[in-house]
Amino acid sequence: MAVTTRSVAASYASAQERYAEIGVDTEAAMAKLATIPISLHCWQGDDVGGFENTGEGLSGGIAVTGNYPGRARTPEELRADLDQAFSLIPGRHRLNLHAFYGEFGGKKVDRNEIRPEHFQNWIDWARDKGIGMDFNPTCFAHPKAADGFTLSSEDPGIRKFWIEHCMASREIAAEMGKALGSPAVTNVWIPDGYKDTPVDRVSPRQRLADALDEVFAKAYDPKHLLDAVECKLFGIGSESYVVGSHEFYLGYAIKNQKLLCLDAGHFHPTEGIADKLGTVLMYVPEILLHVSRGVRWDSDHVVTLDDALQSIASELVRNQLLERTHIGLDFFDASINRIAAWTIGTRNTLKALLIGLLEPPMLREAELAGDLTSRLAWMEELKSMPWSAVWDRYCETQNVPIGMDWMQDVRSYENAVLVNR
Repeated sequence: MAVTTRSVAASYASAQERYAEIGVDTEAAMAKLATIPISLHCWQGDDVGGFENTGEGLSGGIAVTGNYPGRARTPEELRADLDQAFSLIPGRHRLNLHAFYGEFGGKKVDRNEIRPEHFQNWIDWARDKGIGMDFNPTCFAHPKAADGFTLSSEDPGIRKFWIEHCMASREIAAEMGKALGSPAVTNVWIPDGYKDTPVDRVSPRQRLADALDEVFAKAYDPKHLLDAVECKLFGIGSESYVVGSHEFYLGYAIKNQKLLCLDAGHFHPTEGIADKLGTVLMYVPEILLHVSRGVRWDSDHVVTLDDALQSIASELVRNQLLERTHIGLDFFDASINRIAAWTIGTRNTLKALLIGLLEPPMLREAELAGDLTSRLAWMEELKSMPWSAVWDRYCETQNVPIGMDWMQDVRSYENAVLVNR
């Protein structure tokens, strides 16, 4: 049953009063939420396939499971699917694009030869929508990454190829940022590592550091481009040793004042990243947050409104870290409708942020006063506050479906478009 405007208004009026009683302005919370962009990841729409059409399969520990009908096969189909997803998500957001999603006109263009013109249609599309874009070098699914090593390879020719690819990616991202009036966050992730225990753990990291220095040698206007490096605990095929570990990239980011990318699925399954956010931001200028959900490993499940996500969002809000945090999504699920996956994951991320924005000042006041009993009591009481009524009102003000109404749009699009692919 569709949610009525009258029921939303009544529920919101009651919730607004409840929150006002504890010193929370719901209108201010919604206004703040509207300023927070989430960068949707293009690879959810086509199962990390890209548009190079080389026939090269996925590699670097990346695997997509499922064969739900309707995978995007062309840039036009992917943009149409993204348009549908954006229409179901409140707020104005961004697109995160991988380098092998360029449009090459049927020609063979190797990764180190990509140029801004191969992404002009994406830039034009984003400009028409009034959104920003982010970008990633694609250091996997390529013959020159077949042995599992790219920027840290022992082979100077392989290293040179991937250095040139990352440099070209930065140039493209800078053009995106300049054209769209919003800096593109360019995130370097590589799959380099060993399945079993290596003898020499240091040399690959020395080579990686030197390669990164070359990649980042050219300075770009930070109004156009921001550089990030992404750490990982382990991957399929690199279970015992990852060159780009958390410690390596933390040190590199601090030394060179780059953004550190923290992916919620890139740490031990029992390790939350909420506590890392404020600590890392003591030493690096900004961070890139990849919101994902690992199930026992970095399996990139669709984001749910679980404790880990709410803890991350609360940390960002409580410690005023939002202005220095770039939030993107990183999951891919081919077992369900891909547009629904985008919608569920993004809406859940925004819900978690809203819950954080609705926290009352008395939490911090109780802690400062040493009243830890009240702090815990309020933390638990807030879980049953009517935040969902505020969320419904926010969706209404943003002119997107309320409650589960968005699923009707997904099913209609699926029946009209996806099943015909």
